[in-house]
Amino acid sequence: MSFSWTPHRFSGGALALDVANSVVLRHDAGQRIDRFATPAQLEDFPQAAVRFCAERALFGEIAPVRPDNRPAFLRLREAIDAYFRASVLKTSTDALLADLLELLAAVLRGAASPECLDAATVHSTLRLLSAPEKERMKICGNCGWLFIDRSKNRSRSWCDMAVCGNRAKATRHYQRRKQGARA
Repeated sequence: MSFSWTPHRFSGGALALDVANSVVLRHDAGQRIDRFATPAQLEDFPQAAVRFCAERALFGEIAPVRPDNRPAFLRLREAIDAYFRASVLKTSTDALLADLLELLAAVLRGAASPECLDAATVHSTLRLLSAPEKERMKICGNCGWLFIDRSKNRSRSWCDMAVCGNRAKATRHYQRRKQGARA
């Protein structure tokens, strides 16, 4: 199956969220897809981030994560998801924040340079932790990805209207028609 990084895969609104969202259907063990499990996709991600990420203006070129720092980077990805997801759900985050901060430091120490994906992800995460946008973070009602709702009235429900919004609306339409046929 062919795969390419598209603008939809960068709908989180911040590099840190796009990295966390590299796991598709995270909470469905049967359908879960880790886009970084394939080394080529992890290698291609930085170039795609430079093209599609909402924070692309904050960095120039981004180099891939060095192979020896990949395990720490992947642990950081999971910590980013765990902390911000708990934050959105308003559950206890103190221990998750401590874990996240420890991993941020470890990954930054292991990064080859400030222009590497791992270092850029650390800086993006630190911006999210200190920015008021953290309060605008949501979980997509369709795919479960994290995203920043930058709409004026904070009413966005999906990470990407063109993909998740259309799928959700099509599902509701199908259900209504199915129920109408039964009646």
